[in-house]
Amino acid sequence: MAGLGVNLALGILYTWSIFKLEIKESIVAGDGRFTWELASLNDPYAVCCMMFAFAMIFAGRVQDKLNPTITTLIGGLLTGLGLVTISLSSSLLVWIIGFGVLTGAGLGFAYASATPPAIKWFPPSKTGMIAGIVVAGFGLASVYIAPLANFLIAKFGLNLAMMIFGITFMIVVCYFSMFLVNPPAGYVPEVKNESKTTLPVNHFKFQELSPMQMIKTATFYKLWFMYFIGAGAGLFIIGGVAAMAKQSLGELAWLVVALLAVGNASGRIVAGILSDKIGRPQTLAIMLTFQAMILFSLIFINKESAVLIVTASTLIGFNYGTNLSLFPSLTKDHFGLNNFGSNYGIVFSAWGVGGFIFPRTAQMIVAKTGSFDTAYIATAILLLASAAVAVYGFVPAIKSAKTSDQTALNESA
Repeated sequence: MAGLGVNLALGILYTWSIFKLEIKESIVAGDGRFTWELASLNDPYAVCCMMFAFAMIFAGRVQDKLNPTITTLIGGLLTGLGLVTISLSSSLLVWIIGFGVLTGAGLGFAYASATPPAIKWFPPSKTGMIAGIVVAGFGLASVYIAPLANFLIAKFGLNLAMMIFGITFMIVVCYFSMFLVNPPAGYVPEVKNESKTTLPVNHFKFQELSPMQMIKTATFYKLWFMYFIGAGAGLFIIGGVAAMAKQSLGELAWLVVALLAVGNASGRIVAGILSDKIGRPQTLAIMLTFQAMILFSLIFINKESAVLIVTASTLIGFNYGTNLSLFPSLTKDHFGLNNFGSNYGIVFSAWGVGGFIFPRTAQMIVAKTGSFDTAYIATAILLLASAAVAVYGFVPAIKSAKTSDQTALNESA
């Protein structure tokens, strides 16, 4: 629950489209508050995604070596400091440093500490569900942050709103950090109601690998590629969804951000539970294919239809959210728990690179063509390629490993 609480504060990242919309309106109106180039609108967000991911690598190691409380405290302080920094200026450079570098690093440190201690308390058959619940907070945060941001910006202006968010989230994250603890040495989770001769669907023989050992495996690069595509595909939509909804919903565009967050959080929990039942690669392949279909549909839907925009955004959020519960679970399944924080931090770099490249490229395409259609088509094709990797690169190997483990267990029984 502490991990869930931390993530409910960190989810301000997914409300970027609300802030970006306010900045864009200032630029277009020429009121002098913001004088950025339109092609640079996503730059603070893109840098934030990149810093978030690469901070996870270092933060995961700190979490493994020390404890999650210290790592989360650092994250809370950096997140708040970054938001306070951008509240003092409208300069693009300051926003890149404040929101991009400081807040991005803070998100990485705090996020790296929420999931590892949580899944260590539960048996392998619950890994997907627990990871899904903990990370659901990050996705669900926009449900309250989006309307709150809309209210604070209207009443106090964008800069003061950032000051309020910065101070509040610094306090909240640092408070919840006190409750994040690892199990004692030698702790073994109690397994209830599981047949002694039947293994959970995701249980197969894996090694405890160090980060250096992990990056020498083909499995790591397959995971990295799929995460890069799956995360990037969702992040470039999330980063601009408020502007997309403005055409049909006007001042209620924040509602789409909130509903996307509901989908985002739901996807994390549903995918986590489903993957415990049918297998993670199988679940991932289904979700990646579904996401490709939704992106193709965006080319044809009426952008002035509020119902279609809301439905598409919620489904995109749902599919995107599945990545955030499936990939930590896959990392744990394949590379073990001893170095989980460090290993997942490295795998998570795919999320950061995807979050940097996809939104930035999409914004450049829109600035040049006036349409997202080319970006939708290219991203959908990449998603289908990732689904193929999940099916042909993981399922056969896992079935073989599971069969071997099951045979050994039956012989033992």
